[in-house]
Amino acid sequence: MTNIVPAAQHQWKFFRAGGFDQVLLESGDDLLALSELDKKLWAALSCPVKGVEFDQRTLQLLDTDADDHIRVPEILAAAEWTGTCLKDRQVMINGQQGVPLSAIDSETEDGRRVLDAARTILANLGKVDADLITVEDTIDFGAILARTRFNGDGVITALTADDESLKGWIADIIQCIGSETDRSGEPGINREMIERFSAETAAWLAWNDEPLAGLANRLPDEGREDAIRLWHLVRPKIDDYFLRCSMASFDSRAAVIMNSSDESLAALAPRDLSEAGSDMALLPLSAVTTQDLLDLEQGINPAWRAMIAQLRSSVIEPLAGNLAALTSSQWEELKLAVQAYETWWSNRIETTVAGLGITRLRQWSAEQTGAELLSLVDRDLALQPEFDAIEQVERLTRYCRDLLPLANNFVAFRDFYTGRGKAIFQAGSLYLDGRCFELCISVKDVAKHALLANLSRVYLVYCDCVRNGGADRITIAAAITNGDCDHLLAGRNGVFYDRSGLDWDATIVRIIEHPISIRQAFWAPYKRIAKTIGDQLQKMAAARSRAAEEKAATSAMQTGQKKDDPKPAQQAFDVGKFAGIFAAIGLALGAIATAIVSILTGFFKLPWWQMPLVIIGIIALISGFSVIMAWFKLRQRNLGRLLDANGWAVNTRAKINIPFGASLTGMARLPQGAVRKQSDPYEEKSSHWKTWLIVVVVIVAIVLAWKMGFIPPK
Repeated sequence: MTNIVPAAQHQWKFFRAGGFDQVLLESGDDLLALSELDKKLWAALSCPVKGVEFDQRTLQLLDTDADDHIRVPEILAAAEWTGTCLKDRQVMINGQQGVPLSAIDSETEDGRRVLDAARTILANLGKVDADLITVEDTIDFGAILARTRFNGDGVITALTADDESLKGWIADIIQCIGSETDRSGEPGINREMIERFSAETAAWLAWNDEPLAGLANRLPDEGREDAIRLWHLVRPKIDDYFLRCSMASFDSRAAVIMNSSDESLAALAPRDLSEAGSDMALLPLSAVTTQDLLDLEQGINPAWRAMIAQLRSSVIEPLAGNLAALTSSQWEELKLAVQAYETWWSNRIETTVAGLGITRLRQWSAEQTGAELLSLVDRDLALQPEFDAIEQVERLTRYCRDLLPLANNFVAFRDFYTGRGKAIFQAGSLYLDGRCFELCISVKDVAKHALLANLSRVYLVYCDCVRNGGADRITIAAAITNGDCDHLLAGRNGVFYDRSGLDWDATIVRIIEHPISIRQAFWAPYKRIAKTIGDQLQKMAAARSRAAEEKAATSAMQTGQKKDDPKPAQQAFDVGKFAGIFAAIGLALGAIATAIVSILTGFFKLPWWQMPLVIIGIIALISGFSVIMAWFKLRQRNLGRLLDANGWAVNTRAKINIPFGASLTGMARLPQGAVRKQSDPYEEKSSHWKTWLIVVVVIVAIVLAWKMGFIPPK
């Protein structure tokens, strides 16, 4: 019996950050062993191609199914393919400078193809002796080949064709069928589009050339729809005319009765006939006779004359010839011809190629243009292996440069939590309110993003950012994780610096409020109390001011109305009234003083060591609940919900705890070693009357407490 020795499992290393274990990727073997790593340990399972700060060409190569998302199988496939092309797997880690040719494995089919293409690229670039190929080398060589007539992608453009006629047909096919983007970036056509155009042209020509029974002529293409519409409008009136003539042939009395009555003509006589078109249209089309003939030139009812003339030119002449008069038999033949035409027209082929016109389409069929264009496609596709090999070289150089950084933002969030660099989901830095906010995420739809981002428990400000006079616009969501929110409101302006260092004018358009820090939560109740008191005092002052203004205005109006009235005698000074006022003020002050004395008396009766505890207890009573609630919510801050709202599939609870959150918001601090002058020539001069007032109140309260026996003598 043969003993099967199981393959040794890869030894993983993990580090703890963000409240979860993250895999540490340090070698090429780590990247190649990712297929063995339990997907439950991956930080993310999917990320969008758009809206991340990463090389878009690399993401395009990774996105093999072109669904605009990078997923786990695509990461694994990229790592596996890169490993098969290399002898030295460590190049997958330190390949930022390029891929040494000596590191490419010529023993594998993929490696051999890539190595040959790499040498061809370097030779064409004049670097025959180079032993290293970089991403820039593949970009330069690919750009040169992309501008050639044939570039191996199976798409031909106007540059591909060297004949003006073929260039014209390429433009016509793009107009009718659409276009495919060539490697050069120009619009072009491929085999499928040419064959589709040819098939639709052949089908339309077959329908157009279909023989019609008993119909030698056809309606002209131009104005066909209007002619058919006019036919259906006029036909009942002509049918009515020939029926009236048939009645006149049947009974001679009908020749008179079927024409206009004297009463109808008499009713029209006094009217303005230019405004009586609808009534005139009810009269017979022409004078009814027994001849069964409709004169198309004379004797037509004026209300129908223009339509009959138009019908004659657009329908009767194309189908029956140039007739001056129409008999009932000719009319029946014409109806059959139009019916046959309508049947044929209802079976028409709906296609966009018909817009080119019958002459142009017959030219396509006669000149066999499709075969020439397909020949150009075949010549282009013949170079496909060469160009595919060049793309494989580009793929290898990019994977060796970008695969590890991408994994450290996908398999783990190492860049974000270690602070070695910005994560790919960080769009830049927002400077606002004396702070720098590092966690800024690009957003497409603010309303849609906010629905899920609100669950992150992070204080967010959404900003519209513009530059170049508003020509360029982006929207970001910035996380506020330190400081306060007293001066953050919609409409405030800041400056956003993107990852390229470009500055954008940023304006707050929406805010999602959550606790920012413990310090903010501690002071929040006092700020609310102070704000409430201030608002009430402002309201009272405004009410008193308004009352005084109204009283002054009323007094002025009364003075103006009663200029001649004698002045009323001044009232005598009422000592009792003012004594009552002073007594009320005294009672109020006494009540306040008594309350202060009671508080101070109870406070001073406590042992000295209990006094600080009382003060701490009062502070805890005011701020304690706010701090506790903020502490719980701050522990719930979650990066995952922010990224999920942007299309990510975050696979873990990536927390933003209090210390880490504080590091994401830079506070304004003077540089180390800076010298600051304390004197401010415009500083408001402080007045000490408030301090002295408090001292006097405390002394009076103590004296009253001693006099009333609340403080016993020693």
